[in-house]
Amino acid sequence: MARMENAHKVRKAVIPAAGLGTRFLPATKAIPKEMLPIVDVPTLQLVVDEAVRAGITDVVVINGRNKVAIEDHFDHAYELEHTLRERGNTDLLAQVVKVSTMVRMLSVRQKQPLGLGHAVLCAREAVGDESFAVLLGDDLIDNDRDPGIAQLIRVHEELGAGAIAIMEVPAGKEHLYGIVTGDLDPQGRMRIRDMIEKPKPGTAPSRWAVVGRYVLPPSTWRHLENTKPGAGGEIQLTDALRELVKSPEGLYGVVLQGTRHDAGDKLGYLRANLAYAMKRPELRDAVVELCREMVAGAGAGKA
Repeated sequence: MARMENAHKVRKAVIPAAGLGTRFLPATKAIPKEMLPIVDVPTLQLVVDEAVRAGITDVVVINGRNKVAIEDHFDHAYELEHTLRERGNTDLLAQVVKVSTMVRMLSVRQKQPLGLGHAVLCAREAVGDESFAVLLGDDLIDNDRDPGIAQLIRVHEELGAGAIAIMEVPAGKEHLYGIVTGDLDPQGRMRIRDMIEKPKPGTAPSRWAVVGRYVLPPSTWRHLENTKPGAGGEIQLTDALRELVKSPEGLYGVVLQGTRHDAGDKLGYLRANLAYAMKRPELRDAVVELCREMVAGAGAGKA
């Protein structure tokens, strides 16, 4: 029993961040897309902060080539810290030091771009035989009181099953996501009956889509190792999760409380910047006025 309880305890998180970020070229030619700022905080730092607030102690970042900026950002910057200390800029110094001490971080290289499932599998040795969280590095769940991944951890620890975030997407957008089927209960939980990765337009069995948060049991590793290339010729995480659906414990979809921003999409990224700026008291009024000016200007231009 003690071993089972340890398996359910979630201490480690995997953040895949090895993608090329082609949707944001040329900005991402030399800068990882996960390091693009939301106002003045890198997207990835917001994701790591969510994990830390949920009690995660170790983060395994799956990196690709030319992504040393991620490791540098979460490391000490002694020259910068010294300069800020000498100048007496204690507020900025505290922010910089906090970033370098917020979590234990390990970087693992994904040497070939073989898909999300393969990226997660690269973390197997670092995570070990225990339950773990997966947070996509360009997916933001904005909830200051109850981090999105914490909501999944509670479901996993209560039920002993994998728990993944789901949301209802607009009709016609289903082909952009992994889609699940099942019956939603009043608590916003769904015991998943089946799932499919990016169904062809017009063939989706539902509008319930998987979005970038997962809490998975150690048996996931075995399923990932046995997963063959699927959609796009890549090893898809969704295909491995289907094996969890078939297991006695099952797999649960959870509608998270919070606002989701797809920072890997250009409009989603702009929306996230505006939303997070509006949360800042020193920026809110100015941002509202700026939006009014731009909308008025756009209307005048059409006239």
